[in-house]
Amino acid sequence: MAVEDTQPLISHLIELRKRLLNSIIAVLVIFLALVYFANDIYQIVSAPLIKQMPIGSTMIATDVASPFFAPIKLTIYVAVFLSAPVILYQIWAFIAPALYKHERKLVMPLLFSSTMLFYIGIAFAYFVVFPLAFGFLTKTAPVGVIVSTDITKYLDFVMALFMAFGVAFEVPVAIILLCWMGVTTPEELKKKRPYILVGAFVVGMLLTPPDVFSQTLLAIPMYCLFEIGVFFSRFYVGKGRRRGEEDDPEDAPEAEDEHSKKES
Repeated sequence: MAVEDTQPLISHLIELRKRLLNSIIAVLVIFLALVYFANDIYQIVSAPLIKQMPIGSTMIATDVASPFFAPIKLTIYVAVFLSAPVILYQIWAFIAPALYKHERKLVMPLLFSSTMLFYIGIAFAYFVVFPLAFGFLTKTAPVGVIVSTDITKYLDFVMALFMAFGVAFEVPVAIILLCWMGVTTPEELKKKRPYILVGAFVVGMLLTPPDVFSQTLLAIPMYCLFEIGVFFSRFYVGKGRRRGEEDDPEDAPEAEDEHSKKES
């Protein structure tokens, strides 16, 4: 009996290992394809700051190995970002057999939209926030201070902003999931709009540099995305509860279907 109970667990662990290996291979393949262009990638990412720096100023490397490791580190980040669709698909392939058919139809659009929103958040940070934020920060330097940013510290700074905006742009997906699971409803969220607006500015203050421009440029999109999430959550309200309420054989998870076939 104990052996039979451990068999499903072992099969799940084997499947999980397969999905993890596929994700790692995808990241590794993209990294190997981009590593030759590591310096060019770093130059592209650092362009918003270099354009705002005073004439004659350049970025510096305070560590002996940072000119080599900083571009490589950035290339690893880029490889992970670009392989996000593959990673999300592996997650989907792992959990899909345990989902009901109506759940699979609802989750797939969420996976696609979450990927696109993450990329849009990163693009918004690069093309809109960085020029304004770096323009403000470089112009506020005291007289006699030359702006020469270390390449490693700059990388850590921009990656934190990329992650902040990428995650912040996932607000609609988070709202839809909360309404889908029955944690809240669009009507309840509409009543909390003033608190959400204040909370968006608080999050913007915590996740962005200490200037009004970047804080506002994160808070306003977050609130707009909140409204978008509330609108689309109407189509998902309560649909996650059907799993416990309905017992439709045609809507059963694939894992249960396979189990029933084995028993028969």
